Amino acid sequence: MDNKTGTLYIVSTPIGNLNDITNRAIEILNKVDICAAEDTRKSIRLFEAYNIKTKLTSYHKFSEKAKTALLVKKLLTGKDIALISDAGTPLISDPGRYIINEAIDRGISIIPIPGVSSLITALSISGFNLDSFNFYGFLPRKKNEKENILKEISISGNTSVVFESGKRIGKLLNDLSYLLPEDVEILIGREMTKIHETFYRGTIFQVLKQ
Repeated sequence: MDNKTGTLYIVSTPIGNLNDITNRAIEILNKVDICAAEDTRKSIRLFEAYNIKTKLTSYHKFSEKAKTALLVKKLLTGKDIALISDAGTPLISDPGRYIINEAIDRGISIIPIPGVSSLITALSISGFNLDSFNFYGFLPRKKNEKENILKEISISGNTSVVFESGKRIGKLLNDLSYLLPEDVEILIGREMTKIHETFYRGTIFQVLKQ
């Protein structure tokens, strides 16, 4: 690999509470030449909190294909770039795959800067069996695709995790109530690490009442 080639850092950021960032993440975000952020309007609050002056550029699901070529070109000229998402660990149901694969193909160094993940945060306090689990990300909007995933969850036998909008959570619980046994325990986490952090535990019907 060319010694002048830059490094791509995949940096985890807080999922809510701005104190949940590592010293190493702050160091890297200060050090890189450019930070590609899913939403610069959200990321600027983190940067202002820690006086990070690095240039922010948007990199979201609608622009990542077009932006990847530009960012990789900068990496090849020796610029260091950090990739962050709105919250948590990049690429977990967030943009980033295109630039990662392009960097791999070009022999560009990729370094993970680990930190918070909403997925792991919720699992860690669930009390469920975590020897293995299935993660489905955000559920599809299309009815048939969604039904197929919910049926898969109902027969998997593993702990399963999904992301869902608060506006649609009631509908999701109703759908699950027809597929899962009445005694199956679930956990819903909302606003995790924030002031209004709430966890709802119990059977589907108990959680619906909550």
